[in-house]
Amino acid sequence: MLTPAEAAAAIAAELRPLAAERCALSAAAGRVLREDLDAERDQPPFDRVAMDGVAIALEAYAAGRRSFRIAGTVAAGAPPPELPAADACLEVMTGAMLPAGTDVVIPVEALAVREGVATLVEDGGLGRFQNVHRRGLDARAGSRALAAGTRLRAPELALAASVGRGTLLVGAEPRIAVVSTGDELVGPDLPLEPWQIRRSNAYGIAASLTLHGYPRLTDLHLPDDPAAIQQGLARLLERHDVLVLSGGVSAGRFDHVPAALEACGVRRVFHKVAQRPGKPLWFGIGPAGQPVFALPGNPVSTLVCLVRYVLPALVRLSGATPPAPEQAALADAYESRHALTAFVPVDRGRHPDRPTAVSLHPTHGSGDFTALAGTTGFVELAPGRRLEPGAPVPIYTW
Repeated sequence: MLTPAEAAAAIAAELRPLAAERCALSAAAGRVLREDLDAERDQPPFDRVAMDGVAIALEAYAAGRRSFRIAGTVAAGAPPPELPAADACLEVMTGAMLPAGTDVVIPVEALAVREGVATLVEDGGLGRFQNVHRRGLDARAGSRALAAGTRLRAPELALAASVGRGTLLVGAEPRIAVVSTGDELVGPDLPLEPWQIRRSNAYGIAASLTLHGYPRLTDLHLPDDPAAIQQGLARLLERHDVLVLSGGVSAGRFDHVPAALEACGVRRVFHKVAQRPGKPLWFGIGPAGQPVFALPGNPVSTLVCLVRYVLPALVRLSGATPPAPEQAALADAYESRHALTAFVPVDRGRHPDRPTAVSLHPTHGSGDFTALAGTTGFVELAPGRRLEPGAPVPIYTW
C-alpha cells in the first residue's frame, strides 16, 4: 500500500490544470490567476503626500524659518500648483501629489494656523521627503505585480485593479459531482426506518468544497445496484471535471463502485492507502482526464480524505500549488502502535499560552462524526513512534 505522502504524489502526477477563462475583476475573488500581471506605472505614481499638513521647501526650514504663509490648498486627485516662494507653504491632503518646489510635509498636528499663516509649534527636526511616500518606492513600471498561480484574495484583487486590469485570465471553476451510494442512506427530511441512517457525507463534502471556493456542484445519490451505479457515473463523467464519491469502495459484496468506475473507462491509479481512517481510498482518472476520488463511506474517513487529498488536487487543477500543511505542537503525548499513519482530530485554542498547541480529540472510530463538531482539523501522525508533548506535527484544518 502507498503511504499518504506517496498517495498525494501519485494524485499530483496525474493532474493537469483546467483550461483558463476570462473573468471580470469583480467576480474573480478566490480564483487562481493564470497570467502574470505587471505594474502599469510606478507605484506610487508620484511623490505622494502621506499626512495632512503643509508642504514646504526644506531649504527655508534649514535657514531658520518656522512660519509660512499659506498660498493654496491641494486635495487628493487635484493637480498641484508650484510653491510660489520660499516663505510660502501649500496646504496638502493625504494622497495628494507633492507640489513642485516642496520636499517635506509638516503634519497638521505640529502646526498652529492663524490669519493664513502656518507656524511650526512642535519642532522635532525635519528631514527631506519626511511624510512623503516617494514615487516608485513600492514598485517600478513594468515590474511583476502578481505571478500566475496566485490565489486572488482581497489584497491581490486590489493590486490587480491598481495596475489597470478590469478582467483577468483565471483557472476555470471545476464542475464537481458529489456522489453517495448505499440503500441504507435516507435524506435528512425523510422518514427513517430503524435499519437506515441519514445521508450526511454529501452535505459535509459539499459544504467543504463551497467554503474552499468550489461552488459548481452536482449532488447525486445512487442505490446499491451495479447497473444503476455504472449508468449514473457514466452520465456524470460526460459533464463534470471532477467526481467525488462516498461509500462503496471497500471489499464487501455491495461495494460496487470500483468495478463500476473501471467499466466506465476510469483508469485506476491506486486503491488503498496505509492510513487510518480512510484506508480504502480509491483514485483514478476518467476518459477525459477527470480525477475521480472514491472516498470510504464512514464519515470521519470521508472528511479526512477530502481535506488530505481532494482539496489539494483542486488547487492544482486551478493552476496553483497547494501550500504545505501548517505545523502544530502536540499538547499531549502520543504513541502509535499501529503500522498505519493515523489521522487524529484535534482542538486548537485550549492553551492560550501556547498558540500553536493542539489537543488530541480521538473519535470512537471512523463512524463517529459527532466527535468532529468543534474540532480544528486533524493531525497526521507517523506509525510506530512515540511523540512527546511539544512535538511538531502537520495539521490539516477543516
